[in-house]
Amino acid sequence: MALFDQISEDIKKAMLARDKVKLEALRGVKKEFIEAKTAKNADGELSDDTALKILQKMVKQRKESAAIFTEQNRPELAENELAEAAVIEAYLPKQMSDEELTAAVKAIIAEVGATSAKEMGKVMGVASKKLAGKAEGRAISEKVKSLLA
Repeated sequence: MALFDQISEDIKKAMLARDKVKLEALRGVKKEFIEAKTAKNADGELSDDTALKILQKMVKQRKESAAIFTEQNRPELAENELAEAAVIEAYLPKQMSDEELTAAVKAIIAEVGATSAKEMGKVMGVASKKLAGKAEGRAISEKVKSLLA
């Protein structure tokens, strides 16, 4: 089942269960998906890769908002953002552990033949594509830096 269809089904389930947080989060996701489908250069279809990128962006936004709310001493709003982030994260593939990420980045460095920090761009280009959805961009970048240093 496509991610879009899965989200639509889960919205119905959340309505029946009267799960307010899940419903709000999934409605937000569906809105983003529809906007991506109907964007100017879109072909009316939404690939799962594009959907995953949208989900990752939304989780990142929720976490950043929660951090800002926490800074401003608004714990109830931060809690809500984190709850929505958790709901959205359930649709993302399992994130790689630190050991798995290290092994994957070492393999990519060997594949590209990079030897110094000057070649970080080459490694990041390949790593970003191969590890998309499995690890955060910031984590990949830090791991590449540390291994090339």
